[in-house]
Amino acid sequence: MERDGIFAGDDPFAIARRWLGEAEAAEINDPNAMALATVDAGGMPNVRMVLLKEIAEDGFVFYTNYGSAKGRELTANPVAAGVLHWKSLRRQLRVRGRVTREEGEKADAYFATRSLRSRLGAWASRQSAPLGSRAALMAEVARVTAQKGPNPPRPPFWGGFKITPLEIEFWADGAFRLHDRFVWRRASPSENWEIQRLNP
Repeated sequence: MERDGIFAGDDPFAIARRWLGEAEAAEINDPNAMALATVDAGGMPNVRMVLLKEIAEDGFVFYTNYGSAKGRELTANPVAAGVLHWKSLRRQLRVRGRVTREEGEKADAYFATRSLRSRLGAWASRQSAPLGSRAALMAEVARVTAQKGPNPPRPPFWGGFKITPLEIEFWADGAFRLHDRFVWRRASPSENWEIQRLNP
């Protein structure tokens, strides 16, 4: 199958990293912004924006509060889909797969790179829970700041999730809406990828 130019390569994760790198040079804000879709206990879909923090050798990693709506949904039903859309490049990348937690040293190391205020905010916020007022949130930030000090550790309720994809689709805009689409599919992470060109 002919796959050249921006679609060239035998490793979809390497292609995805290359595309993200090109987006980082072209997009003004948040080139790693990803729409993340999950499913709640009643089967109702839910979608929100997250920041993709790593395209690893085997998956797509982002971080959140495990008690948030997405955290609870991913824990109960560990599958997800994500899409990155780069308007300036006229490309998008879609992933679907199984989800596992990214904890331990790797999550600790990423948490340590966040600004102090972001780390304190992670401790203070009961993400997705009802909030009486912004003043109440700021009071909790002040309390946590006094308690945790200038180097707070990663909260036990905060960490990463990794989507290990069973499907990755690369899409690029084409003239007259004759787009180029290639999808990589596999039945399980241990199997080889099958690649197909799709109609636009």
